[in-house]
Amino acid sequence: MDSLPQIRQTLEKIRARTPEPLRLAFRIHFGSLPASAAGARQDVARYLAALSNMYEPEDLMEFDEVPLKMEFASCYLPDHDEDAHFAHAEPGVIGVADGVGGCRGKGMDAAAFSRKIMENARAEVESCVPGTHICPCGLLERSYLRAVAARTPAASTAIILSLTGRFLKWAYVGDSGFAVFRRGKIIQRSQPQQNYFNCPYQLRSEGGNKISDAAVGEVRVKAGDVVVVGSDGLFDNVFDSGLERIVQMGAAVKLPPDLLANVIAEEAYVKARSSGDSPFSVSCREQTGTSCRGGKEDDITVVVAYILE
Repeated sequence: MDSLPQIRQTLEKIRARTPEPLRLAFRIHFGSLPASAAGARQDVARYLAALSNMYEPEDLMEFDEVPLKMEFASCYLPDHDEDAHFAHAEPGVIGVADGVGGCRGKGMDAAAFSRKIMENARAEVESCVPGTHICPCGLLERSYLRAVAARTPAASTAIILSLTGRFLKWAYVGDSGFAVFRRGKIIQRSQPQQNYFNCPYQLRSEGGNKISDAAVGEVRVKAGDVVVVGSDGLFDNVFDSGLERIVQMGAAVKLPPDLLANVIAEEAYVKARSSGDSPFSVSCREQTGTSCRGGKEDDITVVVAYILE
């Protein structure tokens, strides 16, 4: 887990290896624009023209049947420190849970349920025989039932994804989510589950939603695809178009997954404290009819997985 000062140090390193016109071309600004930005228009135009050649021509042949694997990294920027997550390269499983902050007002540890679900899921995955195929819905259900059996307080959203052969499978309850990118564009995106605005589906020992309410599915993936998984601290603050630009920039400068996760988390952190529009403010206006601007300060969890052969 990187602290915000560590993230800022990492961003300084990324600035040093990323030409300013390239960041301008992708509209990704880490801080104020330099005085030289106005004079960089030709270089920006050159980078924009080169974007169409950034990816190899797409192979239109049938998917190869060779199993795939994940290379992943994560970044966590806590606010109330109620998110929890894990990732395991073998057998290729990622989980994110977000404790429901409203439990704080009831005198509960709002992080208890999210941490217990992820602890249970991690323990089961680590005990699996190599080569075991993980059903994310089954894993989520067993992890949830163990948390209930332990009389764990509070409530949580949760998502688990697993890579099985050439398929990425998922199960989630609430608004922790994911996006799959191919050639820099989103090809699959989770849709948040809400009871009403800012009240996501949630798992708890008593009441709340059940595993039967989970959204489940799968998508066939290719080597070169990028998977981004996160809590609502990410998806409430960064539009899909912004995520696409960051993933494209990561591909352009060949960022490893840890640096890409850091850049995405920093973008969410900045947007959460911005007065501009955000997915959260847009949803607020659409669903409540009230005037709402700016982002939503929250815990931010980002897991980035590169799909490899």
